[in-house]
This record gives sequence, C-alpha cells and structure tokens, in this order.
Amino acid sequence: MELVPEIIAKMREVAPPGQQVLDDETVGVLRDLTQSLIAARTSAAEEHARFLSIAERGLCLPEAELAERVHGATVMVTGGTGCIGSTLISQLLIRRPGRLISVSRGVSDSRPRHASVEYRCADVRERAALDQLIGDVRPDLIFHVAAQRDPGLAEVEVHRTVSTNVLGTRNVLIAAAEAGVPQVVCASTGKALRPYSPDMYTASKRAAEWVSSTVATSTDMLVSAGRFTHVLDNSIIYQRLHEWAKGSGVIRLHSPDIAFYVQSALESAQLLLLACLGATRGEFRIHAISDLGWPVSLMDLALAVLASSGSQTPVYVSGYDRGYEEIPFPGLYDPLTAGDVSPLLNAIEAAATVDPPCPMLDAFRMDMAPEPRAVKLLSTLVEVCDRTQDPATVRGTLNELSWSMLDATLRAAPRQALMRSAAMAQRHGDSLGADHRRVLEAIQDNADPGTAG
Repeated sequence: MELVPEIIAKMREVAPPGQQVLDDETVGVLRDLTQSLIAARTSAAEEHARFLSIAERGLCLPEAELAERVHGATVMVTGGTGCIGSTLISQLLIRRPGRLISVSRGVSDSRPRHASVEYRCADVRERAALDQLIGDVRPDLIFHVAAQRDPGLAEVEVHRTVSTNVLGTRNVLIAAAEAGVPQVVCASTGKALRPYSPDMYTASKRAAEWVSSTVATSTDMLVSAGRFTHVLDNSIIYQRLHEWAKGSGVIRLHSPDIAFYVQSALESAQLLLLACLGATRGEFRIHAISDLGWPVSLMDLALAVLASSGSQTPVYVSGYDRGYEEIPFPGLYDPLTAGDVSPLLNAIEAAATVDPPCPMLDAFRMDMAPEPRAVKLLSTLVEVCDRTQDPATVRGTLNELSWSMLDATLRAAPRQALMRSAAMAQRHGDSLGADHRRVLEAIQDNADPGTAG
C-alpha cells in the first residue's frame, strides 16, 4: 500500500492548485487516488468520531452568579434564531429571565421556538428600527450574536458583511448606550486575534471588537465579548463536505495539512454567559475557552465523510481561496505564553490577561490607544456603505480602518511583548509578504523607534 504523503504528492502533480475547472480525465485520476487515500488513512474514522463528540462538550457555570444577573431580567438576543443564538436562548430560559426577546431579520432555519420567548423582526443594519425596538423593550442585558459568519461569502458579499458585522455592531452598542441599557455582550471570533488582515470576515470582526472597546471605555455601559472558534453545530466546512460528497464535482481542500480548533454551540452559548459575568466597567474584556482540545484534521474529516457515505467524489487540493489566510503572521504567538492561554489570544493579548470568571476560560483586557484617524475612518465607512455597495470601495475603506486600528493596538501594547513579536517575525523576514512586512515594521516602530528598516 502506498504511503499517504506519496498519494497526496501524486494528487498535487495530477491537479496543481489554482484550477477552477478540472477536465474529466483529471477528475477520474483524482477519484482513484482519493480511494487509495481513504484506504491508507486509517485514522480518519477515529478523527471523525472525535469531531462529532465535541458537540457534547460544555462549560462549568457559576449558577449563583448567573441567577443574580439573569433571573427576572429583561434579556434581548440579536441573531436569536440562529444556531448559537437559539442555543443561548435555551440556556437563558433555564436561568428564568423575566422577559426574553429574540431579534432577527426574519431569516432562520427549523430550530425550535419557545412559547415564552418574544420573537421580533429587526435588522441590525437599520439603526432607526433598533432605536425603536430597544427603546420599547428597555432590556437589562443584550447579547449581540447576529453576524455574517462565512469567510468565503464575505469576499463576495462585501457590503453585507461590513454593514452587518461592523456597522451592525456599532448600531446595537450605540442604541443600547443611548437607551440606558446596563450591559451588552458581543460574539466575536478567534480570527480577530490577527492584528491586521486583508480578509473581509476577519477585518470586519476585528473592527467590531475595536468599536466595542471604544464604547466600553467611553460610556458607563458594561461591554464584553466571547471569541468563538469553529462551531461544530453550524459547521460550514462539515456541511460543505457532505454536499460535495453527494454531488458530482470534487471536494476542494485548501491544503492537506489544515487542522482547526472546534467548539460546540453549547460551549459557545455558555461562553457568552460567562463573558457577561466577566465584564468590568470602563474596560473591554474578551473571553475564550482555554482548552479547545487537539485541532481536527480537515483531510481526515473529508475522507471519513466520503468513506461513511460510500461516495466516489474525489478530493482536489485547490490552494487557498480569498478570505482564508494561508500563512499567519509569524509573530502572532509567543512560545513563552502560547501553551498557557487559549489559542484564540495572540502574543500581545496574552500579555494583558486578567482573572477570568471561570477557570475554563482565559480573558484579556483589550487596550487600544486613542486613534482620531480610526474614528474618522469609521465615519467614512458609514458614509461609504450608505452611498454605495461597490465591493472595491467598501473593501478599500475597511482596509484603511484596519491599518489605523493596528496603530491603535500597537501604541497601547506592552513594549516587551512587541519586541518579542518583532524578533519572532524578523527570523522570517526574507519570506514575508507585503502586508506582513508592513505589520512587522509597525511593530518595530512601536517597540523601539528607529529599528524599522
């Protein structure tokens, strides 16, 4: 039997990355090689089972503290009919709020609805509707979960992604602050640990965190967040693998070496509840699960789906699509802290950790220096999104904001953390792309003015 690396090498030779269409002969060869790979990769079924078992994972919750915060309160959940939103609503119901309101724009799947929950229709992109709804309901607590969550789709639907993830978050927070809402908890993503990214989904969620931090530090409202990684229960990857296995095309994998962290919808909902307890006035604290287990092999997952369904669909190693970063910035993690904190925190964030509300979490205080240019660029982004849906224009404006947010991040970061990040990245200086070189130069400027070259 051929070894796995040999089979993958043949697959790449037969069908080099970057092709949008494969001819019938190539597909036939890939089909045979894929079946050989299924036979050789004996660990795939076990990895698949481990992936599915994550759905049962949950966190330990301090029930007395949660009861004090939630019992009898009026609670609103944006995106309440989605996967995480509906799971959060179920968790909230256990804690017996006085009134529970789900807010969504009317697009949902077959998730169960609860008789005691009020379901309202509103789009977080529409500020006037939010003002009226929040003013009428007067919630004690808002969980903001509504978002556009597909990185690939974000590169196509740029305007919807930015107006939902960035401006929608801004709308919720400002409407809540002006209505006197005591607390808002936001859902974020581990992708936002990148201090800068040209990818629309990552950049939009990073910008949403910055918006949240500005509101948290400029108002009396408690604002905090939880960062999710890949959520099994609404896994875009897993859904896509099954669709491809049933079809007549190919399974397109960016790389045979991808491994990704996974958490359950239950863990995600409970993370938001804990982020609620971890909020501190005048600060923006972000929370993430400390131990996410070993990352899941995407290749094993794909092969197990094919084997379990008896599908003859071939695997094609297609290379990275836009919206999915192939190589992270090499100064992202510090070996001195990477094993001690959640992988959803970067090296700079790990230097700002605070006591979490639960031992199963890590939390950090997001420090951002005042940045008038970023404030101005956010206003420009609002104006641009109001004026046009042109992807290039919206993308360019968000990209300018992203670079400005990087400056705000680095000017507030501990000098020693910046020096270590710069030293780690500098070792890869010859292989850095243009964006990563610019990030490195910005880190060097802030760590020690005069060292950038």
